[in-house]
Amino acid sequence: MKVLAFSDLHRDLDQAARLAERSSEADVVIAAGDFASVHEGLEETIGALRPIGVPTVLVPGNNETEDALRAACDGWEAATVLHGEGTEIDGTQFFGLGAGIPITPWDWSFDLDEEQAARKLADCPTGAVLVVHSPPKGHCDQSSGGDHLGSEAILEAIEAKRPPLAVCGHIHESWGAESEIGPTRVLNLGPSGTAIEFGS
Repeated sequence: MKVLAFSDLHRDLDQAARLAERSSEADVVIAAGDFASVHEGLEETIGALRPIGVPTVLVPGNNETEDALRAACDGWEAATVLHGEGTEIDGTQFFGLGAGIPITPWDWSFDLDEEQAARKLADCPTGAVLVVHSPPKGHCDQSSGGDHLGSEAILEAIEAKRPPLAVCGHIHESWGAESEIGPTRVLNLGPSGTAIEFGS
Protein backbone atom coordinates (compact mmCIF):
# COMPACT_ATOMS: atom_id res chain seq x y z
CA MET A 1 0.00 0.00 0.00
CA LYS A 2 1.28 3.43 -0.99
CA VAL A 3 0.45 6.17 1.51
CA LEU A 4 0.90 9.94 1.31
CA ALA A 5 0.94 11.24 4.88
CA PHE A 6 1.22 14.71 6.39
CA SER A 7 0.34 16.79 9.46
CA ASP A 8 0.27 20.38 10.68
CA LEU A 9 -0.68 22.32 7.57
CA HIS A 10 -1.78 25.25 9.77
CA ARG A 11 -3.62 27.07 6.97
CA ASP A 12 -0.85 26.62 4.35
CA LEU A 13 -3.16 26.54 1.33
CA ASP A 14 -0.34 26.34 -1.23
CA GLN A 15 1.07 23.26 0.47
CA ALA A 16 -2.42 21.75 0.73
CA ALA A 17 -2.82 22.20 -3.03
CA ARG A 18 0.57 20.54 -3.66
CA LEU A 19 -0.47 17.57 -1.51
CA ALA A 20 -3.75 17.27 -3.40
CA GLU A 21 -1.79 17.12 -6.65
CA ARG A 22 0.53 14.42 -5.30
CA SER A 23 -2.32 12.34 -3.89
CA SER A 24 -3.06 10.60 -7.21
CA GLU A 25 0.15 8.59 -6.74
CA ALA A 26 -1.10 7.14 -3.43
CA ASP A 27 -3.59 4.44 -2.46
CA VAL A 28 -4.44 6.23 0.78
CA VAL A 29 -3.84 9.74 2.14
CA ILE A 30 -3.32 10.26 5.89
CA ALA A 31 -3.77 13.71 7.43
CA ALA A 32 -2.70 13.74 11.07
CA GLY A 33 -4.30 16.93 12.31
CA ASP A 34 -3.79 20.68 12.71
CA PHE A 35 -5.36 21.95 9.52
CA ALA A 36 -6.34 25.21 11.27
CA SER A 37 -4.38 27.65 13.40
CA VAL A 38 -6.05 28.30 16.77
CA HIS A 39 -9.42 27.30 15.25
CA GLU A 40 -9.04 29.73 12.31
CA GLY A 41 -8.91 28.74 8.64
CA LEU A 42 -10.14 25.14 8.93
CA GLU A 43 -12.72 25.30 6.13
CA GLU A 44 -10.30 26.92 3.68
CA THR A 45 -7.58 24.37 4.36
CA ILE A 46 -9.95 21.42 4.00
CA GLY A 47 -11.30 23.08 0.86
CA ALA A 48 -7.80 23.05 -0.64
CA LEU A 49 -7.54 19.31 0.15
CA ARG A 50 -10.99 18.39 -1.22
CA PRO A 51 -9.71 17.60 -4.74
CA ILE A 52 -8.11 14.48 -3.21
CA GLY A 53 -10.12 11.56 -4.58
CA VAL A 54 -8.32 8.59 -3.02
CA PRO A 55 -9.44 7.37 0.42
CA THR A 56 -8.28 9.92 3.00
CA VAL A 57 -8.06 9.37 6.76
CA LEU A 58 -8.08 12.53 8.91
CA VAL A 59 -7.81 13.09 12.65
CA PRO A 60 -8.36 16.43 14.40
CA GLY A 61 -5.31 18.21 15.74
CA ASN A 62 -5.33 20.43 18.80
CA ASN A 63 -5.98 23.50 16.61
CA GLU A 64 -9.45 22.30 15.58
CA THR A 65 -12.12 20.25 17.33
CA GLU A 66 -13.47 16.89 16.24
CA ASP A 67 -16.89 18.39 15.54
CA ALA A 68 -15.46 21.25 13.48
CA LEU A 69 -13.35 18.85 11.38
CA ARG A 70 -16.34 16.59 10.73
CA ALA A 71 -18.40 19.61 9.67
CA ALA A 72 -15.63 20.91 7.39
CA CYS A 73 -15.29 17.50 5.70
CA ASP A 74 -19.03 17.06 5.18
CA GLY A 75 -19.72 16.11 1.58
CA TRP A 76 -16.08 15.21 0.80
CA GLU A 77 -16.68 11.62 -0.25
CA ALA A 78 -13.06 10.44 0.01
CA ALA A 79 -12.68 11.65 3.60
CA THR A 80 -13.07 9.63 6.81
CA VAL A 81 -12.59 11.49 10.09
CA LEU A 82 -11.41 9.24 12.93
CA HIS A 83 -11.26 10.15 16.63
CA GLY A 84 -11.28 7.08 18.85
CA GLU A 85 -12.49 4.79 16.06
CA GLY A 86 -11.30 2.82 13.08
CA THR A 87 -12.00 2.13 9.43
CA GLU A 88 -10.89 -0.42 6.84
CA ILE A 89 -9.47 0.53 3.44
CA ASP A 90 -8.57 -2.17 0.90
CA GLY A 91 -8.27 -4.76 3.65
CA THR A 92 -6.03 -2.62 5.88
CA GLN A 93 -7.34 -1.46 9.26
CA PHE A 94 -6.74 2.14 10.32
CA PHE A 95 -7.41 3.60 13.77
CA GLY A 96 -7.28 7.30 14.54
CA LEU A 97 -7.10 9.57 17.56
CA GLY A 98 -6.69 13.33 17.40
CA ALA A 99 -6.21 16.16 19.91
CA GLY A 100 -3.27 17.29 21.97
CA ILE A 101 -2.26 14.53 24.41
CA PRO A 102 -1.37 15.10 27.22
CA ILE A 103 -3.14 18.41 27.90
CA THR A 104 -1.22 21.34 26.42
CA PRO A 105 -0.54 24.68 28.16
CA TRP A 106 -2.95 26.55 25.85
CA ASP A 107 -6.49 27.28 27.00
CA TRP A 108 -7.78 27.29 23.39
CA SER A 109 -6.40 23.86 22.55
CA PHE A 110 -8.49 20.75 21.78
CA ASP A 111 -6.87 18.29 24.20
CA LEU A 112 -7.32 14.98 25.99
CA ASP A 113 -5.69 13.86 29.20
CA GLU A 114 -3.89 10.51 29.30
CA GLU A 115 -6.84 8.65 30.86
CA GLN A 116 -9.27 9.94 28.23
CA ALA A 117 -6.81 8.98 25.49
CA ALA A 118 -6.29 5.49 26.91
CA ARG A 119 -10.04 4.89 26.92
CA LYS A 120 -10.37 6.02 23.31
CA LEU A 121 -7.40 3.86 22.24
CA ALA A 122 -8.72 0.72 23.94
CA ASP A 123 -10.72 -0.35 20.88
CA CYS A 124 -7.80 -0.09 18.47
CA PRO A 125 -7.47 -3.45 16.68
CA THR A 126 -4.16 -5.27 16.95
CA GLY A 127 -2.07 -4.57 13.87
CA ALA A 128 -4.09 -1.56 12.66
CA VAL A 129 -2.23 1.43 11.24
CA LEU A 130 -2.35 4.10 13.97
CA VAL A 131 -3.00 7.72 12.98
CA VAL A 132 -2.56 10.08 15.93
CA HIS A 133 -1.96 13.80 16.16
CA SER A 134 0.25 13.56 19.23
CA PRO A 135 3.40 11.41 19.28
CA PRO A 136 4.11 8.58 21.72
CA LYS A 137 6.16 9.51 24.77
CA GLY A 138 9.89 9.31 24.07
CA HIS A 139 9.57 8.94 20.29
CA CYS A 140 9.50 11.75 17.69
CA ASP A 141 8.33 14.08 20.47
CA GLN A 142 11.32 16.23 21.45
CA SER A 143 10.88 19.96 21.90
CA SER A 144 13.58 22.49 21.08
CA GLY A 145 14.46 22.41 24.78
CA GLY A 146 14.98 18.64 24.68
CA ASP A 147 11.81 17.74 26.58
CA HIS A 148 9.80 14.70 25.53
CA LEU A 149 6.23 15.98 25.13
CA GLY A 150 4.50 12.85 23.82
CA SER A 151 1.75 10.69 25.27
CA GLU A 152 2.15 7.73 27.61
CA ALA A 153 -1.26 6.39 26.52
CA ILE A 154 -0.25 6.39 22.85
CA LEU A 155 3.07 4.70 23.70
CA GLU A 156 1.26 1.98 25.66
CA ALA A 157 -1.25 1.47 22.84
CA ILE A 158 1.55 1.02 20.31
CA GLU A 159 3.32 -1.46 22.60
CA ALA A 160 0.10 -3.43 23.09
CA LYS A 161 -1.45 -3.27 19.60
CA ARG A 162 1.78 -3.47 17.56
CA PRO A 163 0.72 -1.46 14.51
CA PRO A 164 2.99 -1.78 11.46
CA LEU A 165 2.98 2.01 11.22
CA ALA A 166 2.15 4.88 13.58
CA VAL A 167 2.10 8.44 12.22
CA CYS A 168 1.83 11.67 14.18
CA GLY A 169 2.64 15.38 14.11
CA HIS A 170 2.02 18.06 16.75
CA ILE A 171 5.61 18.61 17.95
CA HIS A 172 6.95 20.81 15.16
CA GLU A 173 10.59 20.53 16.26
CA SER A 174 10.40 16.78 15.59
CA TRP A 175 8.97 16.97 12.06
CA GLY A 176 10.75 14.35 9.97
CA ALA A 177 11.84 12.32 12.99
CA GLU A 178 11.51 8.55 12.78
CA SER A 179 11.65 5.89 15.49
CA GLU A 180 10.78 2.27 16.16
CA ILE A 181 8.75 0.72 18.97
CA GLY A 182 9.02 -3.06 18.61
CA PRO A 183 7.74 -3.82 15.09
CA THR A 184 6.17 -0.36 14.71
CA ARG A 185 7.66 2.33 12.50
CA VAL A 186 6.87 5.74 14.03
CA LEU A 187 6.99 8.91 11.93
CA ASN A 188 6.41 12.55 12.90
CA LEU A 189 5.18 13.80 9.56
CA GLY A 190 5.05 17.57 9.26
CA PRO A 191 3.43 19.33 6.31
CA SER A 192 5.79 18.46 3.46
CA GLY A 193 4.11 15.13 2.63
CA THR A 194 5.80 11.78 3.28
CA ALA A 195 5.48 8.86 0.87
CA ILE A 196 5.30 5.57 2.79
CA GLU A 197 4.97 2.02 1.51
CA PHE A 198 4.06 -0.94 3.69
CA GLY A 199 2.43 -4.33 3.52
CA SER A 200 2.31 -6.55 0.47
